Amino acid sequence: MPHHTPLIATICAGIVLAFVLGSIASRIRLSPLVGYLLAGVVVGPFTPGYVADQELIPQLAEIGVILLMFGVGLHFSLDDLLSVKHIAIPGALVQIAVATAMGAVMAWLLDWGWGAGIVFGLALSVASTVVLLRALEERRLVETPRGKIAVGWLIVEDLAMVLALVLLPVFAHDAGESGDAAGLGLTIALTLGKVAAFVALMLLVGRRVIPRALELAARSGSKELFTLSVLSIALGVAFGSAMLFGVSFALGAFFAGMVLNESELSHDAAADSLPLRDAFAVLFFVSVGMLFDPSILVREPLQVLAVCLIIVLGKSIAAFAIVRLFGHPTPVAATIAASLAQIGEFSFILAAMGLDLELIPKAAQDLILAGAILSILINPLLFVLLDRSERKTAEARPRPMAPLTWKNHIILVGFGRVGSLIADGLMPHKLDIVVIETQDGPADNARERGLPVIYGNAVAPDLLASAGVERAATLLVAMPNVLEAAHIIKLTRERNPNLYIVARAHSVTDEAYLKKNGASETVMGEREIARCMAELASVPLPPAPLPLHVLPVGS
Repeated sequence: MPHHTPLIATICAGIVLAFVLGSIASRIRLSPLVGYLLAGVVVGPFTPGYVADQELIPQLAEIGVILLMFGVGLHFSLDDLLSVKHIAIPGALVQIAVATAMGAVMAWLLDWGWGAGIVFGLALSVASTVVLLRALEERRLVETPRGKIAVGWLIVEDLAMVLALVLLPVFAHDAGESGDAAGLGLTIALTLGKVAAFVALMLLVGRRVIPRALELAARSGSKELFTLSVLSIALGVAFGSAMLFGVSFALGAFFAGMVLNESELSHDAAADSLPLRDAFAVLFFVSVGMLFDPSILVREPLQVLAVCLIIVLGKSIAAFAIVRLFGHPTPVAATIAASLAQIGEFSFILAAMGLDLELIPKAAQDLILAGAILSILINPLLFVLLDRSERKTAEARPRPMAPLTWKNHIILVGFGRVGSLIADGLMPHKLDIVVIETQDGPADNARERGLPVIYGNAVAPDLLASAGVERAATLLVAMPNVLEAAHIIKLTRERNPNLYIVARAHSVTDEAYLKKNGASETVMGEREIARCMAELASVPLPPAPLPLHVLPVGS
């Protein structure tokens, strides 16, 4: 190699291998996360061949965590955070205490001592930011009530771990000497004071300065400057908050996004940061894989199993029970439990510091890393089981009987922002419309408009029968997930070959895929906006095939 380029080599090896192995995992119907983790194992120090830089790749992964939390903050307001404080604060603290106690008991059984047990238990108690948010975003749950609880819970865990990292050196010092209660109290007060000062600065000053900076960049008319301003805000606030106030990068980035949420340009900022966020988030999983020594599965299988049970079962059961005790329904409790059934970046930091301070043995760090990678592998399976359980529950709910007698009616799949607007346009024409929806909020919204609602996933055969798909004239698929929409279209086309199907698309590729699976027409947002603007400018264009003029009136 003509030049020494560890940074380029590390990024290339991580991204290329993650793509290859992630694609293979996806082809055999596993989560791509499995491929990303295996890519890390391949370039890690415990397997033969090329070894990526073990100092660079965790730092690159941290950028992914920063951008991820910044993106979450962009969709989260202060009111959202305060609305879940009554469950997030006590819930997270109790769950941390329960998981720490379980870890401490295991450490005591292994003769590590109670000091090591506390550090070991804390490392098993805190969930990974990346894994939790990826799971919520894939299911469009971040902005739902259960998603807000999970994110609020995560923020409380983050703050608790910041305090723990500050106190670990004090704890290590006091382990060898007589404790100084006054000194310990002063350290805790100083840490809490720094966090409070950071939050106050962001709410009092940041709410004015950060949105203003983004608006000034937008006025320049330069796309590059706007993108740079977004990245500068995310990375600059994260780094500055860590250096000045001692809070984590992730927490600083979250608050930067949250105060920027008040700007009208927040959606543009989220879109601009998305590609980099996804790329660096992948490097996070690669960095986790690099830390994993597969030989521990052979050396200490029972201990690895015990750690996994604490993370996947112990934490989940505790979180589920806490959420149910606060009066939230089972689906919400199950989502929170599944979200927290893994560990990640803070666990690695705690383990490394504990080892440096001689608070835990090397075996403890190995078990923490093994528990992290195995729990991250298991976590997507928990959500698959959760999705199936919710689908079965939805299918068991009573269906409205009216649509069974309709003919030539309209079936509207999805009642989010687009679906509700479609209904508003159709209802004045006195058409028979039945809605299929999977989430409580949109379903209630449809019922308030007087529309019959079938609650559940449209891929269920009995649900389509309840909607009268064989006798319907039109199917409108307003859901944003193209893969799921194509599956629904294919099923309905098989049951009613003459059905007129209109689907929502985001790109030309989406349009081709939806039509290949049976869509009669597709509507792409950008094209319709351009057509409408051209018509308003009195520029003649050929008419687009719109569904409204062919929709039949219900019998």
